[in-house]
Amino acid sequence: MAMASLFISSSPSFTLPPKTYTKYQTAYFLKPFSLKAASTSVDQQPTISLADKQPSPFKAKSWQWKFQDKVLTIYYEEHGKESPEPTKNILMLPSISDVSTVEEWRSVAGNIVQRASKINWRAVIVDWPGLGYSDRPKLDYNVDVMEKFLTDFVSAPDGPMKHLGNDLVIFGGGHAPTITLCAAKKGLVKPAAIAAVAPTWAGPLPIVFGRDSTMEMRYGLLRGTLRTPGVGWMMYNMLVSNEKAIASQYKSHVYANPDNVTPDVVDSRIALTKRKGARFAPASFLTGLLDPVKSQEEFLELFADLDGKVPVLVVSTESSPKRSKAVMQALKGAKGVSRFVEVPGALLPQEEYPTMIAEELYRFLQENFEFNI
Repeated sequence: MAMASLFISSSPSFTLPPKTYTKYQTAYFLKPFSLKAASTSVDQQPTISLADKQPSPFKAKSWQWKFQDKVLTIYYEEHGKESPEPTKNILMLPSISDVSTVEEWRSVAGNIVQRASKINWRAVIVDWPGLGYSDRPKLDYNVDVMEKFLTDFVSAPDGPMKHLGNDLVIFGGGHAPTITLCAAKKGLVKPAAIAAVAPTWAGPLPIVFGRDSTMEMRYGLLRGTLRTPGVGWMMYNMLVSNEKAIASQYKSHVYANPDNVTPDVVDSRIALTKRKGARFAPASFLTGLLDPVKSQEEFLELFADLDGKVPVLVVSTESSPKRSKAVMQALKGAKGVSRFVEVPGALLPQEEYPTMIAEELYRFLQENFEFNI
């Protein structure tokens, strides 16, 4: 997704000439290139109310994920209430980006689980390894790592979601639902339903510059530089981990209404980019290593493969950047998509307009579960 078409910039439009890379021993782009924000209208966009942004109480927990020769502490949250009604579980997966965080789903989770309904909904929100509040070791992050994590989190004998079988609903933003669809196609996870909010399959540089052999070489050099000690942090701090960069990306394409980009939002996201190891997973995301598929055709095939097997909701947004919106709009009427809706917002509607997203998601839950009781 182009959620980071600006995540590597400090302004809505900037150019990185070759001399900049030479200065930091990173001469990987042989030509200057420019990244520009998609301009979107924010007229009549709703603003966030304080009530929208106040989540219900939740339990903060951690799980020790064993991967290769490492043990990662994975942060997750449980949202729910005591109820005599039968319980059904929702796993909420944040969008993957430099500022990926469970916080984007908190208000949605609180809204859904506090409703009086025939089903006692319980929501778990988890931070991906290398992102959010989870550990961020220096791993070779790629889509296989994320798929393995999702599979283990859902089905490991010691995992937080164990023994749920086919009783799990999965909501995700950005890359997350696409990774879920890949895992479901392989039979690694068996969700009862999937909701894809502002879904995408391409990282910020590949969606803008493509994936030919020359660009892949440049991506590899960029990725390697961001991972190096000293120089990598210097570049990451210059391009991403600063107030101007974070505010710019949120105002240009992450939120639809720049008035919703408050100092608290910016400060909290800057803090995420300052965590130990913060640049490793984003370096992979930026350069396409976390892309679950390589083409729009493959993306559509993932949905088609679940046709008639699993109900799938797609939530598109009115103010997404042009390329990201094209990815979403291609799913309108596509095989395997049970329901398609378009709402105000850009690339994080679940965070910017949580009440609206909660309404759409709850309606989807009612149609597929509660009305059948």
